[in-house]
Amino acid sequence: MSVHLHKGDLPGSIDWGTCVAVDTETQGLSLVRDGLCVVQLSIGDGNAHVVQLDRNSYDCPNLKALFGDEAIEKIFHFARFDVAMIQKYLGVDVRTVFCTKIASKLVRTYTDRHGLKDVAREVAGVELSKQQQSSDWAAETLSDAQLEYAASDVLYLHKIREGLSAMLIREGRMDLARACFDFLSSRAELDLLGWGETDIFAHS
Repeated sequence: MSVHLHKGDLPGSIDWGTCVAVDTETQGLSLVRDGLCVVQLSIGDGNAHVVQLDRNSYDCPNLKALFGDEAIEKIFHFARFDVAMIQKYLGVDVRTVFCTKIASKLVRTYTDRHGLKDVAREVAGVELSKQQQSSDWAAETLSDAQLEYAASDVLYLHKIREGLSAMLIREGRMDLARACFDFLSSRAELDLLGWGETDIFAHS
C-alpha cells in the first residue's frame, strides 16, 4: 500500500481512468454542524491519494473537476453522506455514483450488517481496522495511523464493487441499484435542506 498526501488539492497529472473509489473524513456526522476535512481516493491499484482540504477556502479545482466529471464513476460506501458533504462544501453535484452500502442492502438480504468492515470481510476477504474512525480529522497534521486508515477505506472499494455487482446481476437487481444511485444527488439535497429524517414517500 502506498499513500500520497496532498495539501489543498489533487495534482492535475493523475489519470483517474473510468472509475475511482472515494471516501471523506469529517469533524462528525452532522451535515449542519461538522466540516469536511479530508478526501481520499484510489483507482484500485494499491495507491491512495489523501487530500487534506483547506477549510478556509475549499479551493481545490482539480478535485472539484474530478467529482463533476460524469464520465468517471465514483465508488462510495454510504454515498448519501459523502455526496451531501461534497455538495455542501465543494459545491459539486456528484453524478455517476456506485454506492456499495446500497448495493449490499439490495443483495445481502441474509444479514443486517452492511458496514464497510463487514462488507469488506465477506465480499473482498479483507479485514479493515476502524480504530481511527473517531479521531480528529481537522488536525493540522495527520498521523501515519490516520493516513493508513483513510487509505484503507478506498483501497478495496473496486474489489467490493466487483463482487456486489456480480450479486446484483445474479439477482436481477442491477437496474434497481442504478436507479437508487441516480437518486443520491436528490437524496443529498433533501438531507441538506432538512428532510433527513422524514420519509417523503410515506402516506402520513
